[in-house]
Amino acid sequence: MTTKKYETYYVPAQSHWPIVGAVALFMIAFGAGNYVSDLAKGESGLGGYLLLAGIALVIYMMFGWFKNVIDESMSGKYSPQLDASFRQGMTWFIFSEVMFFAAFFGALFYVRMFSVPWLDGAGNNVMTGEVLWPDFTATWPLIKTPDGTVTQGMGWYGLPLINTILLMTSSITAHFAHIALEQDRRPQLKAWLGVTILLGVAFLGFQVLEYSHGYSEEMKLYLTSGIYGNTFYMLTGFHGMHVTLGTVMLIVMFLRILKGHFSPKSHFAFQAASWYWHFVDVVWVMLFVFVYIL
Repeated sequence: MTTKKYETYYVPAQSHWPIVGAVALFMIAFGAGNYVSDLAKGESGLGGYLLLAGIALVIYMMFGWFKNVIDESMSGKYSPQLDASFRQGMTWFIFSEVMFFAAFFGALFYVRMFSVPWLDGAGNNVMTGEVLWPDFTATWPLIKTPDGTVTQGMGWYGLPLINTILLMTSSITAHFAHIALEQDRRPQLKAWLGVTILLGVAFLGFQVLEYSHGYSEEMKLYLTSGIYGNTFYMLTGFHGMHVTLGTVMLIVMFLRILKGHFSPKSHFAFQAASWYWHFVDVVWVMLFVFVYIL
């Protein structure tokens, strides 16, 4: 009878990064809530500053935690068993992100298919429309609110279309970078990954321009502009936050590649970042269709 041999499973020492991340996320949630509340009241409080501080703390936590994990990996402490655990963890993380966006898309679907038609008296809700909003007309985007606020819908052409092309192209370049890594072609790997990062940064820059256009006197599309403004900025804003996170991950991968890290057979960190980038690209395509076009 043979005795089964178990691999050595590295267990890291206690770390302060989880509590730093928890504090940062609390600051983001609390700051974002107060920032939105201040916007609705037309006031300027500390919510925006707290939100920015939380985002900065998250980025600091990411780089610090990444450094620890990279040092552990490069020192040979990780086994194939631990590598499998990393894959499972990243898979569940992306699944949680899918559910996160599914909730927002579900809210958008409910508003467009149920709430808005009901206000116009659809189904058995004739009196609902007569009592709550007599002159309401069920259209989307809903550019007029009960208090008389009038805004404009953001079209799919122009900046949104450019951003769609940018992200779809970045997904292709990220794939080419992955292939180059598997074939151990380092110069091509650096070039394709560098282009992917530039496309991600360009996307974020154009989104800032899009938001500036939305908040202009011409469009008057604010976060407080009724249910349309709410859903538009919540969906596109959270996606922009995920693109920012994905860009940071790709930058870390690029720096590691410059230091000679990864090999064709050992590069899960790069693969995980690639998975995440493809995920945010797919989410944007869905946003482009359901938020901008339909």
